Amino acid sequence: MKKTVLNQLHHSLGAKMVAFGGFEMPVSYSSIKEEHHCVREKLGVFDVSHMGEFFVEGPAALALLQHACSNDISKLVPGKAQYNYFPNKEGGIVDDLIVYQLAVEKYLLVVNASNIDKDWAWISALNSSFKAKLTNASEDYSLLAVQGPKAIEAMQELTDFDLASLPFYGHTTTTFAGLENIIVATTGYTGSGGVEIYCKNDVVAQLWEAIFKVGATFGVQAIGLAARDTLRLEMGYCLYGNEINDSSSPIAAGLGWVTRPATAFVNAESINEQKEKGTKDKLVGFELIDRGIPRTGHDIVTKEGTVIGQVTSGTQSPSLNKAIGLGYVPTAKAIPGTSIHIQVRNKVLAAKVVKLPFYTPQK
Repeated sequence: MKKTVLNQLHHSLGAKMVAFGGFEMPVSYSSIKEEHHCVREKLGVFDVSHMGEFFVEGPAALALLQHACSNDISKLVPGKAQYNYFPNKEGGIVDDLIVYQLAVEKYLLVVNASNIDKDWAWISALNSSFKAKLTNASEDYSLLAVQGPKAIEAMQELTDFDLASLPFYGHTTTTFAGLENIIVATTGYTGSGGVEIYCKNDVVAQLWEAIFKVGATFGVQAIGLAARDTLRLEMGYCLYGNEINDSSSPIAAGLGWVTRPATAFVNAESINEQKEKGTKDKLVGFELIDRGIPRTGHDIVTKEGTVIGQVTSGTQSPSLNKAIGLGYVPTAKAIPGTSIHIQVRNKVLAAKVVKLPFYTPQK
C-alpha cells in the first residue's frame, strides 16, 4: 500500500487510517459529523496527495486533449480549469478528471488515485497519434485542499496574490507560504469554497505547518475522507467507482453538461446520440421519508419490492439532518417528487426523488 508524504503526521494526529485508492489514507481524526460541520462553517484541511498529476505539453497537447476529453478544451485559457471525463470506446467512463491550462501549450490533468495507472495507459495509447509530451508526475506532487467559508480569508495571509480574485475553477502559480511555484486553485469538491494547493513532495510538510499556523484563529481542523464523502454527496457530485465507472453512461450519470456536441472525442457519436435521445436509466438524488440510512449497493424498489435500480451512494446528511442518497432509476421515475422505495436489510423504506444539490452553499 502506498503512503502520502504526510502519512506519519496523520498517525501522530490520531487519525483512523484506511486503504483507499491503493493508499493508506486518513478517514477521520475526530468524528465525521464534527469534521463535516467544520468545513461547512469554518475551514478544514484534507491531504489528498493520493490524486494523480499528468502534464501534457507541446504543440499537440490541445489536439490530444480534445480527442481524449469530453469537454471543449479549446475554451480553456491559462488560469482556467475545467471538469471533464475520459470516455471509453464502449460507452463508459475511463475516469473523471480536472484539466488545468497552465500555459499556452501546457496542461495539468488531475485524476483519481485508483485510476492513475489505468489513466496513464489510456492517455499514452491515445497519444501515439498525436505525439504530445506526457509526464506522469503523480509520485512527485502532493495536494492539500483547504475548504470552507473561512479558507480564502485565512490563506490570504500566506500569499501576496489576491485569492478572492480567483473565480470558481480558476488557478494561479504563485509564491505561497514562502514557497515558489505553488499552484493554487479553486476547484473544490465540497461546495463550501476554498483552495487546493499543489506542491512538490519535499515542501508539503512545511506547507501543512504554515496552513495550520494561520488557520488556528479560524478554527482549522484536519479532515478525513469520510467527511469529504458526506460533503460531496450533499452537493450531488459523482464519485468514480460509485456513480460512474467503465460501464456507466456519462449521460445517464448527468454529465451531459461536460459533453460537448462534437465528433472529435472518443465515442462521441454514440454519447451525443444518448444526449439527444435520452437514456433508459438516470442518476437521481433522493431523500428518505421513512427512518433509515441508504448505503451503496442497496436496491431501489417499488412499494411491492420489485427491484428498479440501485443506490450508488448514501448517508445521513450532517448539514440537513436527513438521510440522502444517489442512485440509478428508470428515466420515467427520475422526476423530482416521484415516490420510490429503498430496500434496507429486510425493510422497504419510502423515499422521494429530489432536485440536486441537496445542500445549498452558503453565500
